[in-house]
Amino acid sequence: MRRKLTFFRNLSLSVLCLAVAACGEAEKPVGQADCANPDTLARTISLPGGQTVMGADDSYPEEAPQRLETAPAFSIDATEVTNHRFAQFVEATGYVTDAERDQPGFGVPGGAVFTVPSLANPSWWRFVEGANWRQPEGPGSSIDGRDNEPVVQVSLADARAFAVWAGRRLPNEIEWEYAARAGADTRYIWGAERAPDGKEMSNSWQGSFPINNSVKDGFALRAPVGCFPPNDFGLYDMAGNVWEWTETVWPFSASTGDKVTNHVIKGGSFLCAPNFCQRYRPAARQAHDVTFTTNHIGFRTIGD
Repeated sequence: MRRKLTFFRNLSLSVLCLAVAACGEAEKPVGQADCANPDTLARTISLPGGQTVMGADDSYPEEAPQRLETAPAFSIDATEVTNHRFAQFVEATGYVTDAERDQPGFGVPGGAVFTVPSLANPSWWRFVEGANWRQPEGPGSSIDGRDNEPVVQVSLADARAFAVWAGRRLPNEIEWEYAARAGADTRYIWGAERAPDGKEMSNSWQGSFPINNSVKDGFALRAPVGCFPPNDFGLYDMAGNVWEWTETVWPFSASTGDKVTNHVIKGGSFLCAPNFCQRYRPAARQAHDVTFTTNHIGFRTIGD
């Protein structure tokens, strides 16, 4: 128990520093009517492969040095894997996710859920018994009517299992960043400014994190996929909405024997703001425990 509670305190400060796109003054909040139906979007997009800029020298130290890397040709999901698609996988296979099993250190199923802190409980990450992909914020929450939102409360093993079922795999960090940058070498996926002309370009936190979210982008939590403009490769939500698992091992973390404890997650989520983290950039990276689930981490798959 002590290990997990210590883990949560660290999450609040660093490990889950949750990259979330912060937003300025939007002319009009994005609404459900502005979101594309995933059925109308290309399910996968084929990329030719090539060189990409990786990392940054002017932000967090773990992103340096900026360098050139080469990615192979591959196809990638145009959107994050949705609740609807994950439900199809579970129905076809009977798969039980890690969050639906007893969690080490807690002895009950559940996952991490963001909660606005208070004086009584200053941590914004809490373990919630019963939180899982069907009820991401815990008992009483639901994905009913949220088919098009990205699935969350999934571990690395859960994401891998879905990918195998779909005949695909998870991207490594080079492949992910190549896809996100789409040939550009700018601070943000869409250009040099976070909110050009006051327009929010991704689902993130507006206001002072973690206390005040003005929800100027239209979404307090996860947005359905396809609500914000795609990048130049036609990929949606490569910044903000939810973090995404990669197959790259976090290089700065210890391992227990031959068991890797942390993998790199990319892209940020709905939780980070300009005053905190700023990891909604393509160069940004974060570590996350491969076994532990939260309500702001999902994934997308690629094919060779």
